[in-house]
Amino acid sequence: MPVAPTRDTAAPAPDEAAAAADLAIARDVLATEAAALTALAGTLGETFAAAIALLAGIGGRVVVTGMGKSGHVARKITATLASTGTPALFVHPAEASHGDLGMIVPGDAVIALSNSGEAAELADIVSHVRRFALPLIAITSRAESTLARAADLVLLLPTAPEAGPIGMAPTTSTTMQMALGDAIAVALLARRGFTAADFGLFHPGGKLGARLRRVRDLMHTGEEVPLAAPGTRMDQAILLITAKHFGCLGVVDGGGHLLGVVTDGDLRRAMAPDLLAREVGQVMTPNPRVIGPERLAEDALHDMTALTPRVMSLFVVDGATRVLGIVHMHDLLRAGVA
Repeated sequence: MPVAPTRDTAAPAPDEAAAAADLAIARDVLATEAAALTALAGTLGETFAAAIALLAGIGGRVVVTGMGKSGHVARKITATLASTGTPALFVHPAEASHGDLGMIVPGDAVIALSNSGEAAELADIVSHVRRFALPLIAITSRAESTLARAADLVLLLPTAPEAGPIGMAPTTSTTMQMALGDAIAVALLARRGFTAADFGLFHPGGKLGARLRRVRDLMHTGEEVPLAAPGTRMDQAILLITAKHFGCLGVVDGGGHLLGVVTDGDLRRAMAPDLLAREVGQVMTPNPRVIGPERLAEDALHDMTALTPRVMSLFVVDGATRVLGIVHMHDLLRAGVA
């Protein structure tokens, strides 16, 4: 039987001189771009504040556009705006000239990106914006460019070299565009009082979505919840703790208000010949740690693991401490929170 040839998958030994050169270039790129971002931060002032006020006050969407590398950055800015509570969409300049101008309607505002400010493909969008008197914000590095002259507000990028030995590939300029877009999105987020819970509404998938789920989405309710009256004997209570598989028991009054909990630790501390004949109200820990149903799953994880003592379960209560359910660490693990 023929034998399949083997392949040496080991990485080649790096050439020390080449590796040193690579690292030097990489560090220079990062230093160049970092310096540009510092310079950009120093230029922000009244115009940036006016742009945020304008965008926060519109009734429609923020339309972001750009051509080439600026277009790729514009797509990312659009996504960041939309995910942080600012309705936004990207319109490709070339497609706009073939019907997509209809996507830009009264009530919208437009952010146009062009490092040179002379991207010919933006002409039809600019004309459309002027025709319908829509606000136009330009992000460009040239104050006297065609785009800047047409805009209501210009967010001017400071003069900075493109990174790398040839200094021509869009690197520093696109980094500044991206960072400025992030600054706009976060400023608008703060103006709207956008919270982590709001953020979760737009991020239901993956690890982030799991962390931002509500406790009510994960908690056990009804007959699954281990509850007993304070007069319940401990022999019955232990059977109930075992049957419900949460490792604890909630002690409630006649109105369902949580009075305390009985945990494995309480059982160890109360261990005595008469333990089984005692009542749970004599063994429980009063005023236990609880959580509300509208809290985030991430909050439940924090309260279980970061506070002392660490616990594996939390009873879920309303504002009057009536028990609504229980959430266990295993629920957080299954949901991908932990």
